[in-house]
Amino acid sequence: MIQHFFLKIFIPFFCIVSCANHQPANNAEDTSVKDTVIATAPSAIDTFPAGRILKNISCKNDVSQSYALYIPVTKSSYALPVVYFFDPHAAGYLPLEKYKSLADKYGFILVGSNNSKNGNEYTTTENIWQHLIADTKSRLHIDASRIYVCGFSGGAKAAGYLALNHTEIKSVIANSAALPDGTAAGNFNFSFTGLAGDGDMNMTNVVSFCNDLDRTTTRHRLLVFNGKHEWAPETAMNIAFEGLLFDAMRNKQIVPDNAFIKNYIIESKKRIDETTKTNNLITVADECKLSLSLLDGLTNETNFFKQEYASITSNAAYQKQLKQAEDLFATEENIKATYQQQFQNGDINYWKNTIAALNEKAKAKTDEGAMYNRLLAYLSLAFYSISNRFIQGNQNDGAAYFVNLYKLADPANSEAWYFSAIVNARKNNSKAAEDDLLKAAENGFADKNRMEQQPEFLTLNLNFSAIETKMK
Repeated sequence: MIQHFFLKIFIPFFCIVSCANHQPANNAEDTSVKDTVIATAPSAIDTFPAGRILKNISCKNDVSQSYALYIPVTKSSYALPVVYFFDPHAAGYLPLEKYKSLADKYGFILVGSNNSKNGNEYTTTENIWQHLIADTKSRLHIDASRIYVCGFSGGAKAAGYLALNHTEIKSVIANSAALPDGTAAGNFNFSFTGLAGDGDMNMTNVVSFCNDLDRTTTRHRLLVFNGKHEWAPETAMNIAFEGLLFDAMRNKQIVPDNAFIKNYIIESKKRIDETTKTNNLITVADECKLSLSLLDGLTNETNFFKQEYASITSNAAYQKQLKQAEDLFATEENIKATYQQQFQNGDINYWKNTIAALNEKAKAKTDEGAMYNRLLAYLSLAFYSISNRFIQGNQNDGAAYFVNLYKLADPANSEAWYFSAIVNARKNNSKAAEDDLLKAAENGFADKNRMEQQPEFLTLNLNFSAIETKMK
């Protein structure tokens, strides 16, 4: 079940951009398409097959720019809405693989940038967008009134940046991040959907930003799912896509679909009934608020959700649960403040004991358990950032210390083992470096070019072939 948190709190919290292990699995069709369409006539659309992920379509005006494409099986002669995806690791096809069934269900073209990634300057993001939008508009039958962007983590910030600077973008789906750092909630000309896992270290940032939007005219919604720092599951993204359809109906871009509206109301009421039985009043109230946002101006059924919301939020039990949730978030921020001090003052035994305790507490299927999962994710990203800084600065002793902590906090993260390989290569320990790279590959590392061009590995006699056979 999807959980919704509309907590009335403001938490000063910096949003960490992911550089964690999200290497894509190579299970999409590896089909390259280059300059196969030379005209904008409707017949040119047929060049791209429906129902297949095309992983690498080069932009005609700059072949260094490319994107993945999915045209829904519901393809028709009508112009279709489009969602542009931004993955933090430039894995354009990855979100298309996850959400292609939604594209088929709702008739959306999906486009994933193969160039947008963490570390890009926003000027680079702008250049990527200019090529992406120009190429797709010239080669696909796109409904120019229904252009949407969606990103995960650093990709969410890229998507938000583009929406802030291009009025043709009508909605932002921000997965595991809010808008670019320093962007205050305002009266935007696009709708905003925030998604985050309840174990995501960025969840508090997304919740806080959506709370701030409550004081604006921006249409927005928040979806918190059972998960970590990752692309949202299809069930959560399905509601985000439903929001795009409700927006289009409300804006008179498409004819209101009464059957679709009725079905959503049935499903929302079912979620309310199921959650009421668990006595999770915060989730019940937030489901009502979500439905009010989605259905506003489309049906009189909103009266049910208004009455239910008013009844729940006036309940003393709800107030108690809300206070507990606020206290838990405050506790989380205090713990992070302690960790920030210990980054400079802590020793290995402190971190071993702390991480062991977090792993044990994170097993609980409770709000507290979710908090401890967020704290583990927070440490993983913190150790990544500090390790990377030491590696880049050639401070090898500091790098070795924090890389070991990184592996301890997140042993299934391929980047931790890749960093460890760099550290061991600098010690001229070929065996340890190769073992680390094998471990990285087993945990999802698949960037052959990066590995083969890493300066530290070039002077060692590493068996790249054996490592690459382990890559998924």
